Amino acid sequence: MQIAVLTFDGFNELDSFIAAAILNRLRPRGWTAHITSPTERVTSLNGVTIHRQKPLAFAAEADAVLIGSGIRTREIAADADLLGEIRLDPARQLIGAQCSGTLLLARLGLIATLPACTDLTSKPWVIEAGVDVLDAPFVAHGNVATAGGCLASQYLAAWMIARAAGEAAAREAIHYVAPVGEKEETVARTLGVVAPFLLADATVTGRYG
Repeated sequence: MQIAVLTFDGFNELDSFIAAAILNRLRPRGWTAHITSPTERVTSLNGVTIHRQKPLAFAAEADAVLIGSGIRTREIAADADLLGEIRLDPARQLIGAQCSGTLLLARLGLIATLPACTDLTSKPWVIEAGVDVLDAPFVAHGNVATAGGCLASQYLAAWMIARAAGEAAAREAIHYVAPVGEKEETVARTLGVVAPFLLADATVTGRYG
């Protein structure tokens, strides 16, 4: 399972790094989450500069894609050339977006009239894009999921793992990263949020594990 974590200049560290770290718990199963960017280096909203692991074109070939948020998302959403480089296929890929990343999904035409989640700051922009925003941390429609709030990264990661490797693998990954003394509670809460959106007949399950 190869995953592109789309990370742009001005990115939110929590969105990209938390999700990537949880997903990489499945490295023994052949999973790898790659920081994927349009430039060799990107600098976070707090001034942390990192080197990308994959170019933006990798998103088209990845098995799954996560889009994080950042302070420049509105600029990216208005950049037709850059958006044209992001080629995603919800029929083949699991796709998730967090906070202002939901705006990019909307601009890419991957949400349409479906309700979605985002953070409170990005909510007006997403509504302006024609999306009905839910007062919820996570929602999924088939192979496309959205989440709102920095710490909602765990929901996107858990959903992706459960869809492609099974619920037991998702429980194990969340249990590992959960705070000591709150592990069972965190696992139950996380799976409780994503479980209603796991398709009983999901053909993705087991394909990559």
